[in-house]
Amino acid sequence: MKQCIAIWVRRFRTMVRYRLLLLTSVPIFITLLALIALTMYWTVIYTWQNALMNVRADLAVAHHSMELLQKEQRMRLGSLTESYQFQTLLKEDQSQLIDWVKQQAGQYDLDFVVIHPASALGEFPKANRHLLQEGQEQTFFQRLASYELDALHPDLPARAQIPLLSESTLVSDGLISRSLIPIFNQQGDLQWIVDGGILLNNSTQLVDRIRDLVYASDTLPEGSIGTVTLFMSDIRVSTNVPLDSAQLYGRAVGTRVSDDVKESVLERGEMWVDRAFVYDDWYVSAYEPLKDYNGNIIGMLYTGYLEWPMIKIYLTNIVELGIGIVLVLLISGLIVYRGARDLFRPIEKMHQVVSAIQLGLDRRIGCLDLTRGHELQILGKQFDTMLDQLNQRNEVIKQASLQLEDKVQRRTQSLREKTEELEQHIKLLNQARSKLVSNEKLAALGELTAGIAHEINNPTAVILGNVELMQFELGDETERVREELEAIHEQIDRIRNITRSLLQYSRQGGVQDEVTWQHLNPIVEESLTLVRSGTKKFDVEIKTELNARCSVEVNRHQLLQVLVNLQMNGIHAMDDKGTLLVNTEDWLDESGKPLGAVVKITDHGCGISEDNIERIFNPFYTTRRSGTGLGLSVSQGIVSGIGGDIEVESELGKGSVFTVYLPEKANSENKMIVDLETI
Repeated sequence: MKQCIAIWVRRFRTMVRYRLLLLTSVPIFITLLALIALTMYWTVIYTWQNALMNVRADLAVAHHSMELLQKEQRMRLGSLTESYQFQTLLKEDQSQLIDWVKQQAGQYDLDFVVIHPASALGEFPKANRHLLQEGQEQTFFQRLASYELDALHPDLPARAQIPLLSESTLVSDGLISRSLIPIFNQQGDLQWIVDGGILLNNSTQLVDRIRDLVYASDTLPEGSIGTVTLFMSDIRVSTNVPLDSAQLYGRAVGTRVSDDVKESVLERGEMWVDRAFVYDDWYVSAYEPLKDYNGNIIGMLYTGYLEWPMIKIYLTNIVELGIGIVLVLLISGLIVYRGARDLFRPIEKMHQVVSAIQLGLDRRIGCLDLTRGHELQILGKQFDTMLDQLNQRNEVIKQASLQLEDKVQRRTQSLREKTEELEQHIKLLNQARSKLVSNEKLAALGELTAGIAHEINNPTAVILGNVELMQFELGDETERVREELEAIHEQIDRIRNITRSLLQYSRQGGVQDEVTWQHLNPIVEESLTLVRSGTKKFDVEIKTELNARCSVEVNRHQLLQVLVNLQMNGIHAMDDKGTLLVNTEDWLDESGKPLGAVVKITDHGCGISEDNIERIFNPFYTTRRSGTGLGLSVSQGIVSGIGGDIEVESELGKGSVFTVYLPEKANSENKMIVDLETI
């Protein structure tokens, strides 16, 4: 067996005719499988949807049948009230009317008939009383306790009792269909109430009658059964569902509905249309709630039929379809095999010649014993001619190959030497270019900082001299403007600190101001005061949220410089109009331990592109015509000098957020010393 399988596997792998057979059969097989899958899918969908539609329609018919039976019940009770003897006793001897009415239940196919005087109107629910007073007849479902059933008829409590299977308990409540007809006297006053109806517990004739109306003969698959059930709450009180769906005996009275159906129908008041496990088997089922006069759900109406006969028919159809597909595959495979055997013999001979040539043998196809002008015969001759030409060209190629190999070796050696020389030149060029760029930047920075120091310090010295002269001339009068003069002196000192910072940046490891403990919020407020004074002519609104509580070790003047620079950058990014948000908060680690403080400056300006965001901290890089490109570079140097950091988040067209992280304790290796020398 294994040897036979191996032979056929080798044939399919090596012989064209079998591979052609496989290639022609596989698409057919795949197509047929796809058709089967689609057929099964659509059949399942259609069959199941059709089954659900049918059972929904069955439930609607059962519901309508119940309404007709209730209407018939009310008509029979109406016939009683219109009978000659009832009208005679109503007019002449009302004392015998109550006893006479109780005796008429059997004659009118009712389980109970009683007549109540108008004085008993208060015993009925409010909803019923209102309709009775308006003269409207009523028919409704109602669940009554044993003593309430006894009040209607002494036989009802015993007939209503249902033993619950597998629970060893007895249900004594009864589900009734009840009709009320008001009787008025000649003056239009309510005089009597005729009360009659049927008990639905153990009412086999009622559910069988509904089943015969819903499931007529030959409407269900062979072997299936149609069932109808009336539920009181979740208990089957009247049903033709068998105790054994296979043997079809007994009735499943006293059993409960499944939990899924109970939750959907009884608790949520929804209709259930789906497959459900009904006592001992799966049924295609439909349930709807039964409601009393107040709209409360007191039971359910069910219709359904066995699921397995429908599935059996479906599976039979699938098997028949599969057998047909297999027969089609066998017939098509046989036809392809017979047609391919004669066609591929010449091709197999060509294959043998090609294999021999690959082994180094000198073979030709020659005559194929085909008719003159056959395409395969022409192909064989052309193939032999091609082999002859190929032998000639192989000799030429061998000679050319030897010559080419020698030239390649010489050229490769020369190229290797040139490449090494070029790499050395490129390396030297890169070093020279890097050195030149660095020298140019340092020269520009030195020239720029010297010019800034000269241009700023000269007018600063004049301002300071005039302020001191004013103080000297005014003498005691300076007390009136003491705060203004102190502010001028403080800002002059700040100007000197800024120019000193620029010179500091151009030097490697220069000296700077003292680093001290500071509360962050006052420094932020001072920076905002300076920014507001410089932006009064602009349409800029500055909002603050100063929540930082942690003190940080910083240089006050340098931090002020950083904050003013970032705030002014945000204002310029918004074209000098809009809202600038500045907030501070404590910098905490994951365990809540303070690490320092954080300042966030948010603008709603033009934003920064992804290409530029990596370059904004480079010296001399700016996108503004009036900018120098040193602001952010100097600010980052100041913050990183104390162990902090500046981070930026930006979205083009929406704005930017600059976040300054200030450590609680400045990095001792980066602390800066006070520069006591003037510039």
